[in-house]
Amino acid sequence: MAQGGKRQVKSLYVCRECGASFPKWAGQCSECQAWNALEESLAAPVSGTNSRYSGYAGATSPQIINLTDVESEREVRSSTGSPELDRVLGGGLVEGSVVLIGGDPGIGKSTLLIQTLARLSDSQHTLYVSGEESPRQLSLRARRLGLPTDKLQLLPETCVERIIAAADRERPQVLVVDSIQTMYTELLQSAPGSVSQVREAAAQLVHFAKRRATAVFLVGHVTKEGSLAGPRVLEHMVDSVLYFEGEAGSQFRLIRTIKNRYGAVNELGVFAMTDKGLKEVSNPSAIFLSRQAETVPGSIILVTREGTRPLLVEVQVLVDESPLANPRRVTLGLEQNRLSMLLAVLHRHCGIGMFDQDVYVNVVGGVRITETASDLAVLMAALSSFRDRPIDLGLIVFGEVGLTGEIRPVPNGQERLREAAKHGFKRAVVPRLNLPKQPIQGLQVTGVDKLSDVLEIC
Repeated sequence: MAQGGKRQVKSLYVCRECGASFPKWAGQCSECQAWNALEESLAAPVSGTNSRYSGYAGATSPQIINLTDVESEREVRSSTGSPELDRVLGGGLVEGSVVLIGGDPGIGKSTLLIQTLARLSDSQHTLYVSGEESPRQLSLRARRLGLPTDKLQLLPETCVERIIAAADRERPQVLVVDSIQTMYTELLQSAPGSVSQVREAAAQLVHFAKRRATAVFLVGHVTKEGSLAGPRVLEHMVDSVLYFEGEAGSQFRLIRTIKNRYGAVNELGVFAMTDKGLKEVSNPSAIFLSRQAETVPGSIILVTREGTRPLLVEVQVLVDESPLANPRRVTLGLEQNRLSMLLAVLHRHCGIGMFDQDVYVNVVGGVRITETASDLAVLMAALSSFRDRPIDLGLIVFGEVGLTGEIRPVPNGQERLREAAKHGFKRAVVPRLNLPKQPIQGLQVTGVDKLSDVLEIC
């Protein structure tokens, strides 16, 4: 027993990547193999039942049930008042769901959430918990954005136990915690923002959300690599993970769904930052298609797909003679290794080598494309720039290119073609297996099987 009646404090070392704990420090985590990831954490022993489980249904007397006995009612969703935010959430906000929103500092996370709460406060009971900004700062921001503040309730607090106690009294239907890295629990003695504090604070908030059927938004910081700060287990604990993206100096903001237990992943919401806050962009294809009036080499339109939304974006490629022994391969919005692979396929099956050329690829508007449907567009734009031969402004393409030079089909080809026709495009080059069963009015579709079939087009 410690002297003076003080409780004994145990020192642990917790991995900031996976959350595993160890009694002593080591250079490498034995669980996830991450180097220099163990951080010291002071944890006080807790006697009796863990307080975060108190009151949670079924915690003291667990019962085994049959899955057929569970009532499978459809989840109750409520609109946030923002169609783009509803889209990335899977159709609206679900009772008892926990949503983690991450993004760079100043990108608009707090602005979006205070706008959302201001809209919801007319019909629902809401509570905004601020651990970073003072009530005066939030009041000034709300007035600057022209938001109604008469029903918007604020709680400046960082202790999770006091936050949950206040929420138990107020019974909010929607709760915002800004941010999870500033929260701490009295069960631990480590500093706020440490791995153990972030994990334990998030666990208590998740249990509160399920117990009270309260929708909870958690704001998370990101590291310099762009991932959410704190243990990776944080992303597994919540129901949805949203990432705020945006180029520096651009007014457009993208919200991408990385995880969603109540809807599709990789959904994309588009917003524009204005002097009155974030405004929804209902037709993002029109933004990304702001092309020049005349045809230029190296530019082509791709029909990509983000979640359930087909999206038209411009892909630009610049091919120039390289003065270096190892030519550059630079990509913005695409995977760099895939560009090197596509250029190798072009050389092997079409006899066109760019081994002495620098190749730069850019997806206009800051969109990041992760699907393979961009392969054909990248190669056609590269050929256009290499040959200095412009591509018709009314042409759109999509398709995956295999290592043997074949053009493979991609999912949802019909929806992509209809989206292109809606924006006035006249021609399309697609994989032959993606040809529409019924003609699409105003759109001439050409199917190709091999990469060599498109050489005469560009």
